[in-house]
Amino acid sequence: MELEHIGIATRSIAETLAFWRDALGLENLQTEEVEEQRVRVAMLPLGGTRIELLEATGPDSPIARFIERRGPGIHHIAIRVSDLRATLQRLRERGVRLIDYEPRRGADGTLIAFIHPSAAGGVLVELVEHQSDRAREDSAEAHLD
Repeated sequence: MELEHIGIATRSIAETLAFWRDALGLENLQTEEVEEQRVRVAMLPLGGTRIELLEATGPDSPIARFIERRGPGIHHIAIRVSDLRATLQRLRERGVRLIDYEPRRGADGTLIAFIHPSAAGGVLVELVEHQSDRAREDSAEAHLD
């Protein structure tokens, strides 16, 4: 496992880029809309991880509700895992409270699931599986057969 990204809720990606891109010099690799989550996402590499800027695309978006309650700021930390389904199963077996019991689609073709903040000391934790990790694992299993 490794730190995948830090998610920051913002009212406007364009305005927030004035700091992260223009002042700090981070590059915005891509901006993408994830319709299922009603969010627009910008990814900015920072060392071995990324900053993920999150902008709601509608008033019913989880990001819109978060900003309404708490204002803009750190929304979650994301941890990269190689097998999300197995990780979720292991967490369930250990009695960890989850928001998502099954993976769902995330930005950049990833699979994601969230752990409830009450299980992680008040921190919203996102688990992220990249397609490349899954393909590598499937390939390794195929060579063992």
